[in-house]
Amino acid sequence: MSEAEGKRIPDRAAREYLKQIFKLEEREGPREGPVQTSELAHALGLTAPAVTDMAKKLAERGFVDYTPYHGLRLTAAGRREATRALRRHRIVERLLTDMLGFPWSDAHELAVQFEHEMPEAVEERLYEALHRPADCPHGFPIPDVPEDSFPDVMTLDELRPGEVSEVATVLEEGPDILGFIESLGLRPGARVEILQRRTLDGPLVARVAGVERTVGENLARIVTVRPVVRSGGSGVRR
Repeated sequence: MSEAEGKRIPDRAAREYLKQIFKLEEREGPREGPVQTSELAHALGLTAPAVTDMAKKLAERGFVDYTPYHGLRLTAAGRREATRALRRHRIVERLLTDMLGFPWSDAHELAVQFEHEMPEAVEERLYEALHRPADCPHGFPIPDVPEDSFPDVMTLDELRPGEVSEVATVLEEGPDILGFIESLGLRPGARVEILQRRTLDGPLVARVAGVERTVGENLARIVTVRPVVRSGGSGVRR
């Protein structure tokens, strides 16, 4: 595994952490203090060192505010992604029980196994086909994701065609990689518009500072961006 690959946060793992942090924050109503890593480790059935390592990665991605020995809180971006993940999980649980006839006791574990691979368009059609259920089989609400709330930072590879952003940071890499990134114009502050994806998880075609560029998958995952609000109040992701 390359150094760049080692800095990636697997989407599946990140979502599971964010969902659990969200649930811990909301378990007894909004809490005043941060979620402790030991508390999160117990909830996930993982070791404290593993949770601490992921907390640092989530903080690097802008999903949590993390202070060692103090705890962590979801950022606006983290809360939105956690809400999206919980919504999908609970819709999939409804698919399993209401359409496929699985017992509600099995729905949670089965949903976790494949919910992360479901395209957003399929999720929304499924929600409509289920007659827009208000809650999951266990009684927890299926939340709405506010359309006027979008992540304050994400990686370039998370953008969709048509979305416009501004480069926020470039993760530290060797001089050759940084030099190549600079040659693409992907310096902090540069305006980026995603034009297309050539293949699933393949290179992006983007307009960077007005110039069309092809950005490889690995590079797109070490460049973070923030939304650009266009005139009329619309943002990157609607």
